[in-house]
Amino acid sequence: MSLESNPLTEKDYRPISGWTILLFAALLGAGVAAVGWFLRGHPQGLIGILGLFYLVALVSLAIAVAPMGRAALPALGLRPAGRRWSVFGAMGTLALSVAVSQLGPEPEGMKQVMELAQDPRKLIPSFVAFALMAPLVEELIFRGLLYGWVEKRWGSMVALVVSSLAFAAAHYEPAHILLVLPLGFLFGWLRRRTDSLAPSLVSHIVNNGFAVLSAAFLN
Repeated sequence: MSLESNPLTEKDYRPISGWTILLFAALLGAGVAAVGWFLRGHPQGLIGILGLFYLVALVSLAIAVAPMGRAALPALGLRPAGRRWSVFGAMGTLALSVAVSQLGPEPEGMKQVMELAQDPRKLIPSFVAFALMAPLVEELIFRGLLYGWVEKRWGSMVALVVSSLAFAAAHYEPAHILLVLPLGFLFGWLRRRTDSLAPSLVSHIVNNGFAVLSAAFLN
């Protein structure tokens, strides 16, 4: 691959600005507060709570990047990538996920998700929430918005590390953090290598989808 076509050096779009990050954080904070107020009068199960959070996060992100116009899509990494990277990422993610799952106890949050998936009435909502919405929101925030902002200032390697650590920390349970940290670095590497969110997003969906379907049909 020539230097001119190297996705690690070629940037033909306007990067994420600090103002975009601040606007997103403000909108997300306000949205989460509003959801918290709503839930006090309208209790929801875990799927409903997470679904509302993911919706707030997506709306906040859309509003924050709206001033960028069409430039927002490539800045978030929403650009084509070779299919082989998605296949490689999905296979590597499954192998890594199985390996790290043997290292320690299952996080409590994951147990709750798996128990929901085992209920036939909640399988489809669980799959939509955990295998589709969760990867989409997390990839857009951590390897889209955050990665793009950090990369503008300190380069793609720092962006890979920072976005991966932030992704892991967002899972808050120590056991869960340790479980997803290697996956975060793999997703970050895919983002850096291809300059696209597509391979990491596909890999993330495959990983979560496999976990949900395994809980539903293999336990």
